[in-house]
Order: sequence, then C-alpha cells, then structure tokens
Amino acid sequence: MRCFDCAQGSERAAGLREAAEAVRGGDLVVLPTDTVYGVGADAFSPAAVARLLAAKGRGRHMPSPVLIGSPDQLNALVDELPIRAGQLIEALWPGGLTLVVRHKPSLPLDLGETRGTVAVRMPDHRVALDLLARTGPMAVSSANLTGHPSPQDCDAAQTMLGESVAVYLDAGPTPAAVPSSIVDLTSEVPLLLRAGAVGADRIRELLPDLTER
Repeated sequence: MRCFDCAQGSERAAGLREAAEAVRGGDLVVLPTDTVYGVGADAFSPAAVARLLAAKGRGRHMPSPVLIGSPDQLNALVDELPIRAGQLIEALWPGGLTLVVRHKPSLPLDLGETRGTVAVRMPDHRVALDLLARTGPMAVSSANLTGHPSPQDCDAAQTMLGESVAVYLDAGPTPAAVPSSIVDLTSEVPLLLRAGAVGADRIRELLPDLTER
C-alpha cells in the first residue's frame, strides 16, 4: 500500500504511474473525484471488480458505476448512445451526473447485477481524469465501507479500506460531499434514480419529461 500527495508535482506523476500499473495488475486504487473519493478497479476485469465490492463489503446487487476520462471512452462501452444521453453529456459533462445506458451485448463487463446496463460518468477532477486517460474506463464506487459515510478526504478512505487498496492518490479534500445525480436512460421515459450534485430542475431543462421515483 502506497499513498501519494498529488499536490506535489513529482509525487503526483509517480502516483499516477503506480496507480495505472496497479489497475492494469488487477489491484484497487483510491482516487479523488469532484464529489467524493472513490475506490476503483479495471472495469473489464471481473476479478478486480469482485475485489472492489469485497473491499467495500458490498454485494453484487449493488453494482459499481464506471468512470471515464472523456466522452470518446464511451465507444468502449456502448454501441449506440441515446440522443438524450448526448444532450446531457454536452451540457453537463464533466460533472456530477451519472447516466445509466445499455452496454454492448458482447462486452465482457461484469460489474454486478446490472441486467445489461452500465452507470457511467465523466468526473470533473484533474487527477481522476489524468488517471482515467492512462487506464481507460474504471469501475469506481465511493471509497467507504458500505453503510459508512462517503469520504471527502484520502485519510478517511484509508482508515476504512486500509491495505485492500494498493495505491492512494491524495489530492486534498474534495469540492463537495454530494454524490452524483443518476438518470436512467434505458427506457422511453428518462428516470431520475438519485438526486445529487446536478439538480432535478437543471436536468429537466434538458429532459422536460424527466420522471422521479
């Protein structure tokens, strides 16, 4: 287990390098986002994703979302992106909005019980984006034990997850403690699954028929 202070230029570069190597090796890393700290793994490695869920004490019925470093990385996950998704991405990415869409049927993606869908987001945090540029899509969930508060700083994440994580990237406190909003676009009518960083009113400006459960 190693922790890197990403406020220091040389240490940040070394941390990003080691974190990317850890992800490629099937290990877990903790990274900052624009909402809370996340714990991440290679999205295309079922064993690594299973390790992530186990570290959190989380079952497969609570699958991990996926973070990407650019909208172009969606091409690795989705065959045809819904028009509505494109509208939201153009207006609200990078940022605190997660979109649930259908992934490629042929994709060896096992994030838990997703029923052929993937919850995907592009975070607005430079360290996270730099790491994702090196790794490609990552399964990333909040860096806490299930049932505990989501951490806004790296120390809190390390206290909970300890040596189950290979690399910690410490970029100081995150800008907000509010999780991302989640919109399900897999049906004809868009559904707000969770209100969060992006308000429902803002999303409804783009999707007037947005419903809430």
